[in-house]
Amino acid sequence: MNLNNLLKIALKALNNNKMRCFLTMLGVIIGVGAVITMLAIGQGSKSSIKAQISEMGSNMIMIFPGAERRGGVRQSSDDMQTLKPADYEALVNEATTIAHSTPTVNSSGQWINGNNNYPSQAQGVNSQFLEIRQRSIAKGEMFTEEDVKRAAKVCVLGKTLVDNLFPDGTDPIGKVVRFGSIPLTVIGVLAEKGYNTMGQDQDDLALVPYTTVMKRMLATDYLQGIQASAIDEANTDATIEEITEILRTQHKLKDGDEDNFTIRSMQELAEMISSTSSMMTVLLAAVAGISLLVGGIGIMNIMIVSVTERTREIGLRMSIGATGRDIMMQFLIEAVIISVTGGILGILIGALATWAVSVLANWPVQIDASSVILSFLVCTIIGIIFGFYPAAKASNLDPIEAIRYE
Repeated sequence: MNLNNLLKIALKALNNNKMRCFLTMLGVIIGVGAVITMLAIGQGSKSSIKAQISEMGSNMIMIFPGAERRGGVRQSSDDMQTLKPADYEALVNEATTIAHSTPTVNSSGQWINGNNNYPSQAQGVNSQFLEIRQRSIAKGEMFTEEDVKRAAKVCVLGKTLVDNLFPDGTDPIGKVVRFGSIPLTVIGVLAEKGYNTMGQDQDDLALVPYTTVMKRMLATDYLQGIQASAIDEANTDATIEEITEILRTQHKLKDGDEDNFTIRSMQELAEMISSTSSMMTVLLAAVAGISLLVGGIGIMNIMIVSVTERTREIGLRMSIGATGRDIMMQFLIEAVIISVTGGILGILIGALATWAVSVLANWPVQIDASSVILSFLVCTIIGIIFGFYPAAKASNLDPIEAIRYE
């Protein structure tokens, strides 16, 4: 019997049991839809995080006080005071592969303007912060190196602070606000960036000369960190080696002594986040894939029931010349049709669910063509694998016993 006739017989058999056929497909539809949606969410999050890191500067390098510790060992206060302004000056004077750099010193507190107040940080930096973090000024200007030298009482506000301190829309430029008890003149407003993938408000910040934060707010003589950017991304590793050598010399560390500072690059952070995101995507896909496996078991279960119900039909067809191979192909085709049709519907459902997640939950999603192709191939293979046993069982029936079956 040719394939065309077998296909017609299979379609007719499925058409006679439309509801049962649809319910059998449902497991495959849900499985494929869930796999595509989960992979789209995982891939979208991964791409969004990479984009956010790229926006912050893929060649950015962060230096923190204290040695890297593992196993949850707590660092003492002395360990956290190992970066000094002199270390920053040494990097500025000696490093040849650093494009921009800034000390960082932060203080948390309440920003106040008249009856309006908002809790946030005063982020102490210098004027090169904008180049390192790829930020820009929307209104006014950035404070200068002269402002840094004299610890000027000036600040540049993010849009979130402007909205909360000046809710009536007043132009903040030239106005005096207070951080705790310290008056600061607003000289600029940062361009809006919105929320990043991790839900952090990138406009909830205020930039202040780091010397102002150190002398007037914290009364400290050490830095909480240093941020720098390599000349280009390809030179990041060389820049880290150069920074390490300069700081070890500056801190008078001997060969074999552990670094009392920690250096992290955005490349390293991107690789770590990408690895974690990939692992989570695989986990989500595996969980969703379980429902696809359950759908395959459902196909096998229904096909076994179908073989039992149609035993007499099988016997009659074999008695008039149908071979065991014809019978096996008929039931195998039925299983593959159920699986493939369910896979196509599952792809459509998955695309619809992905769109809903993007619109309703405002999550970053990205449907990868490979995930669609893979899901379709898997559901086809599942149809063949789980349809083979019922088909083989039908082909091995004895024609005489099958005709006499009640």
